[in-house]
Amino acid sequence: MSRPTLAVTLGDVAGIGPEITAKSLLNHPEVREYSRPVVIGDADALRNAVAAVGGDPAAVNPVESPADAADDPAVIDVVQTGPSLGHVPPGELSAEAGDGAARFVIAAVDLAKRGLVDGIVTPPLNKAAMHLGGHAWPGHTELLAHEFGVRDYSLVLSAGELSFFHLTTHVSLRNAIEGITQERTLEVLRLMSAFARAQGSPDEPIGVAGLNPHAGENRLFGDEDADVLAPAIALAREEGINAHGPLPADALIPAAVNGKWKLVAVCYHDQGHAPFKAVYGDDGVNITAGLPVVRVSVDHGTAFDIAGRGIAREASLVLALRRAAELAPGWGHVWQASRSDAR
Repeated sequence: MSRPTLAVTLGDVAGIGPEITAKSLLNHPEVREYSRPVVIGDADALRNAVAAVGGDPAAVNPVESPADAADDPAVIDVVQTGPSLGHVPPGELSAEAGDGAARFVIAAVDLAKRGLVDGIVTPPLNKAAMHLGGHAWPGHTELLAHEFGVRDYSLVLSAGELSFFHLTTHVSLRNAIEGITQERTLEVLRLMSAFARAQGSPDEPIGVAGLNPHAGENRLFGDEDADVLAPAIALAREEGINAHGPLPADALIPAAVNGKWKLVAVCYHDQGHAPFKAVYGDDGVNITAGLPVVRVSVDHGTAFDIAGRGIAREASLVLALRRAAELAPGWGHVWQASRSDAR
């Protein structure tokens, strides 16, 4: 099987994105065994990062297109996008860095649309910096969905065989509650079903976490579970989706971690992210379901407090590269399945 070409966006150059990219591509030659990584970003910022991690800045190899990449474990191929950001200081909020981070993603999407890359891997960006740079998106996921022109999508945290799909993500808790509708719940359950079917498990059980404590406890702690989640799950089951719930999150999530469930739908950001990161740490990645090409990200932030010191761990990015390479060859099936499930 040919190795998929992966566009690795550099993230916020004031954060640890350039450092973990440098470490992943120079210190892990096994990455080249299963992929052809090409950085989409800034050569000067990458040179600074290579120096910070003890490498030779000459290893950075600017190319015009992924097709021109040297694909050599001793070098990092990078497609320059926009003006140099080598002067941006590490660890500081920067509009220039925020604009660059969004620009790198937009360029990667363009390459994917033109068939020049098979997947996108994203080191972290800083949402506040991106907003300062004029890009008012809640995060990577929403920016990618906009650039690809898709409406039905979900942030997925994945470790091993376990995947957490999110009904809402980067919004306030108040807005999350308002955003959990029957339509949105059914949309995500269809994405989850398509994801499972494309991977050969069409009847994989899906556990849906309740919004309120004890999934509402028969309306004692809120009506949303009975009035929103339960009817959506019933509609999904009528369509042949093996969905169950709503189930108390404090019972469902530990059961999933212990292997009872492989697919879990959570209602809001911290309901999924907090337990997932507590358990899996660097062993987890972030996947976006509902895009025409695979996108996998690290599951951590820009870590401004340690940026520029060369001490950031690259394990999550190495894992993201591997998962993207594993998923890319069959992602067309995921995309087609999700499109056929759209109503």
